[in-house]
Amino acid sequence: MITRAPQLAEKLPLVINQPMPNQKEPAGLKKGRHLDELEHKSLEEEEYKPRLKEHQLHLLNFTRELSEAKRSLIIVFEGPDAAGKGGAIRRVTERLDPRLLRVHSIIKPTAEEYQHHYLWRFWNKLPPYGQTTIFDRSWYGRVLVERVESFATEKEWKRAYDEINEFERLLTDDGAIFVKLYLHISKEEQLYRFKSREGDPYKHWKITDEDWRNRRKWDEHNKAAEDMFERTSTEHAPWTVIAANYKWHARVKVVKTIVEALENANLNKKA
Repeated sequence: MITRAPQLAEKLPLVINQPMPNQKEPAGLKKGRHLDELEHKSLEEEEYKPRLKEHQLHLLNFTRELSEAKRSLIIVFEGPDAAGKGGAIRRVTERLDPRLLRVHSIIKPTAEEYQHHYLWRFWNKLPPYGQTTIFDRSWYGRVLVERVESFATEKEWKRAYDEINEFERLLTDDGAIFVKLYLHISKEEQLYRFKSREGDPYKHWKITDEDWRNRRKWDEHNKAAEDMFERTSTEHAPWTVIAANYKWHARVKVVKTIVEALENANLNKKA
């Protein structure tokens, strides 16, 4: 008589280190290196302003070309609290045509959004052809903060790597251009910025109890981000990691990275 084996598969740990067939090493973070090992470069003011303006002009011209193509641009910003995402986004957008641009700052889901798959709430925020959308935090929250804080189960966040890759593949197949940027600062620099915000009446609103709580899990957040790069940096939607202790250098690098992605997209070519 043949006896049925116990359902061992249900007890086996989920594996997250299976390589993707079109995996691409993230720019800015060499294989085997960790986020806290990044080299942070500075930039003098006399270099910062002209270089930023030069890249902003290129970006403006490319977005005008984009407006006449059946393509769209999706820019994702992730990184620890106080890493400079907001300041970088302002430098990206300040010289662009606001009619062709949307910025979405992603916070926790609403009661309605909780009743759907976590990607559901992002669909109506995607850009139409010819336009750009910037996400200040994104669907990657599933494998970052939701993983670290146990807002998603282990099964849910491990499954999300493949779901996200398929989501982005679907969009790039339809002509979307992805720029995924992770701005990282050192733990010491974050503490300095937190204290500066607390002491500035114009920026005090930027610091919350949640920021301090996230800081206590610094290593866990870094590990989640590094796993994310390993599983979701692909040929069609690669990650770029930017050392952001020095804001001027980081802002120039952000705009330059977006310009290079648009340049490589061959906008004059049919998608």
